[in-house]
Amino acid sequence: GEQQRVAIARALVNSPSILFADEPTGNLDSKTGKEVLEIFKELNGKGQTIVVITHEKEIAKQSQRTLTIKDGEIESDSIN
Repeated sequence: GEQQRVAIARALVNSPSILFADEPTGNLDSKTGKEVLEIFKELNGKGQTIVVITHEKEIAKQSQRTLTIKDGEIESDSIN
């Protein structure tokens, strides 16, 4: 979990307009995964755009918007 937090901090050093997170909870236990998602929610609440790439539907449901991509094409686009 600490490595994930450090990676997030490093990614934010240069104030990117968009933060891309590819499977950010993939190697974490559920408690630490929730903590990372809470960090993302706090950052988003402060105006940071975050794109989370995940195969986990429960994680995707927590986002404001979900795009589902299949075979390189957008299959669905929904506001949560």
